[in-house]
Formats: sequence, C-alpha cells, structure tokens
Amino acid sequence: MPTLELSEEITLLYAPSARHVDLVEVPEYNFIMLDGEMEAGTTRPSTSEAFQEALNTLNGISFTLKFMSKLNRKNPLDYNTMPLEALWYPPKKSDYKDRENWKWTMMMMQPEHITAEMFESAVGSLKKKQGEIPTLTLARFEAFNEGTSVQIMHVSSFGLIPMTIERIKAFAKDQNHTLAQPYHEVYISDPRHENPEKERTILRYPLKK
Repeated sequence: MPTLELSEEITLLYAPSARHVDLVEVPEYNFIMLDGEMEAGTTRPSTSEAFQEALNTLNGISFTLKFMSKLNRKNPLDYNTMPLEALWYPPKKSDYKDRENWKWTMMMMQPEHITAEMFESAVGSLKKKQGEIPTLTLARFEAFNEGTSVQIMHVSSFGLIPMTIERIKAFAKDQNHTLAQPYHEVYISDPRHENPEKERTILRYPLKK
C-alpha cells in the first residue's frame, strides 16, 4: 500500500526554526474544524474540558478518515495524520497566559484526496458508535487560506509563549508588517501534557494585506 508523502511546502510550514521568525506563504488547505470557547476559570488548553472534548472529536474523525483511505478498494492510501491546530481570538489586552473566555477554532489539516463526502461518512460512522455527541454535529469540513504570515517554533512551556510572541511582534515592526487575526498555534507536542524542555508549538500570525 502506498503511503502519502508530505510535500516540501507542508514540511517547511510545519517544521520552522526556533531560532528566528520566518516569513511564510500559507496556501489553502482543507481542515476539519470545531469552534468553541475557553470556560470561565480556565487559563490554558490543558485545563479546558471543552478544548479536550473538541480534540478527542477531531482525532476521532481524522483517524476514521485515515482508515477509510487505507481500506479504499480502488486506490488504498495510507498517511500520517496532521497535528492539532487552533485559531485564537484574543482580547485587545492580553498576556497570552490567561486565556479565560478566549474563543477558538480547533482544526486538523486533511490530505487533498479527503473529500467532504468522506468527512460526512466518517462523522456518520462515529455517530453510530458514539451517539449524537454535540461536537460531532458541530464539526465541519472547510477550506482555510491563511496567506502571508510570520511564524516561529516555540520550544518551551506554555507560560513562556508571551516572550516568543514579543519576538514575533518585534520582527513584524522591524519589517514594517502589521499582524492580523486570528492568532494561530500548531501543537507539534500534545497540548494536554507539558514537558517544558521539549514542548513544541508553532506560533503564527497572518499579516494584514
């Protein structure tokens, strides 16, 4: 069975340097998406029940699609699922440590051969097994085009993200770029667990056009 290889373009976007901020062009890709909000009293993804539930749902759909692709009789194709990502909508004044009541869109990129019809089939299959879970009903299959952006790999704990954000802001100011929303995190490490020395998260901002 052939295995889908990631393109050079995707590899560069998902393996940036931690030493410097990069200017990148992010094309349109298809994602499974879920919208939500951090609950009152929760400050980070690892303490949010809504975030964890959405992550479980996205994982369930993504792995179901992977197995559907592998079991395709005409053209079976295996691939590695992509990491969890989240678009965040921070208030104007925020230190990025306390994310209480922040709105988010969680998402996972899907390969080109995964279609909306396959997505609907995967969701239907999970509903039969798990019942009418709200997050399954709310999940959607959607294209997202981020465009010109700046990003860097943050290698440290969640609490030190504000320091890396300041590096991004300084780079943008020096290059006469204006940061736009939403702020974007790609969790190369599992966001449910923290190992400060090894935790890796891509921090990305689109630029105003």
